[in-house]
Amino acid sequence: MATLWQVGGGPGLDPAVDRFLSSIAVDSRLVLEDIVCSQAHAIMLGEQGILPAQDAAALVDELSRIRREIEEGTLTVDQQAEDVHSFLEAELTRRLGDIGKSIHAGRSRNDQVAAAFRLHVRNSCVSTRRKVLESLRACLTLAEAHTGTLMPGYTHLQRAQPVTLAHHVLAWCVALERDAGRLADAARRADESPLGSGALAGSGLPIDRERTASLIGFAKPSANTMDAVADRDWVIEYASAAATLMMHLSRACEDIVLWSSSEYGFVRIGPKASTGSSIMPQKRNPDPAELIRGKAGRVFGGLQALLVMEKGLPYAYNRDLQEDKELFFDIETAVNGALETFSVLVTSLEPDVGRMRAALRGGFPEATDVAELLVKHGIPFRTSYQAAKLLVQRCVEANKSLSEIVEEDLAVHEAFAATGLSAAEVAAYLDLEACVQRRMQVGGPAPLRTREQIERLSAWIAEELAQASL
Repeated sequence: MATLWQVGGGPGLDPAVDRFLSSIAVDSRLVLEDIVCSQAHAIMLGEQGILPAQDAAALVDELSRIRREIEEGTLTVDQQAEDVHSFLEAELTRRLGDIGKSIHAGRSRNDQVAAAFRLHVRNSCVSTRRKVLESLRACLTLAEAHTGTLMPGYTHLQRAQPVTLAHHVLAWCVALERDAGRLADAARRADESPLGSGALAGSGLPIDRERTASLIGFAKPSANTMDAVADRDWVIEYASAAATLMMHLSRACEDIVLWSSSEYGFVRIGPKASTGSSIMPQKRNPDPAELIRGKAGRVFGGLQALLVMEKGLPYAYNRDLQEDKELFFDIETAVNGALETFSVLVTSLEPDVGRMRAALRGGFPEATDVAELLVKHGIPFRTSYQAAKLLVQRCVEANKSLSEIVEEDLAVHEAFAATGLSAAEVAAYLDLEACVQRRMQVGGPAPLRTREQIERLSAWIAEELAQASL
């Protein structure tokens, strides 16, 4: 197939160079978006009198037929074409003759590819965001069932304070909520049309960029024709949001991998989201969680490659930008697959409530509450901290828990005597349910607060999904 830029019967490109420059294997994924943008362009050309109205109508109708044939599988993109734009123009010319040759008036491949790709990226922001909401909803279902399930909260992988499984899972949820916000922001900034920007300086023909933007469904035309074809920050913004999202998924998956280990035993992963060993019949492996962790690194690499690709380019268009699509599609595929898998993984978790609670017996996770009890009785916090630390050390030496203290144990620090508290009163205050229940601050683990968070997020997700379906 002849290239759009080639004239005459010269020797042409060396086949190796031709193969190297070809982008058809990648950008053929944009064929439907390119059809949408080309139809808008043809309508505008007819309305502006740049093409006869009947020619513009013929182009729009033939593009609709091409789309239908592609969707039905009776037409495939010619992999010998230089790119998807060349394929569509050649197909129109084959079917319509000179009318097909008129489609490119008032545009360049630079703005053509930017428009089709920008449309794809904007829509990808929306579709990936929907998958984030679905993953969030799966997490909320798990949290809702375990607002009273006690477990240790950790810092430095050391048991720290008692929380609930709902509180821990809600930590994943609010991170995903922010990820959804980043994708919404990225979609808004991608929502402008480069079409009509030409190679960099627009066109001397009386084109109407506002009209094509409206026909395609963009909010507005891009503000500067050079920037419109030269910049890919809207690709980078999706990639950045995806990288942050994958970081959050990876951390949640690390929790799941730890929890499902024999050493923790907090959850079992059901057969829909775990695999067996090829040699050890007794094992079930958290492979989906591990591969999501692995895919995170791949997405990080794609983001870095996009940034490096663009950081040294002079304005306006450079062929380096051809690399953006393959990198983007790899990121898009990875993050969407990870989200779909994460939703299944979360719904497959089977928590071991007894094992989680048993893990609170060691490590003195209620020690902070000892200090806070003394603070309630007028003891400065740093003094209270020292008293609580000495009490914990005494229990370690005596090989007993804080719930087993007796009066002589309180002699480790004068603060206990100053408050008049008895050992029984201290021990009663350290009941694990009570420790969680009194953490009533906004965002805390108290069941009342976690239920409020679940209700808020559930209502927000329902509203967002309802708006997305309009």
